[in-house]
Amino acid sequence: MNKSELVDKIAQDTNVSKTDVAAVIGSFADSIMAAVKSGDKVTLPGFLTFESSRRAARTARNPRTGEPIAIPAATVPKVKVGKTFKDAVG
Repeated sequence: MNKSELVDKIAQDTNVSKTDVAAVIGSFADSIMAAVKSGDKVTLPGFLTFESSRRAARTARNPRTGEPIAIPAATVPKVKVGKTFKDAVG
């Protein structure tokens, strides 16, 4: 399911216009990204948890040449699936 299919489904289920649903989904995504970017953790109990994680700098190897490559430290997004979601899928 892609974003437009999700908007269609939610609009159909809730009798809300597709434009309004798309605006809500956009605001939802923007709000989560802004919160995680600022270092906050966003938890939707039983569904998903969004947070940022710090990766340390490390040395890797180029698979072609075998020479070492320095990979800098980075902050990356992290998503964890809640128990209710896991149970519903599994």
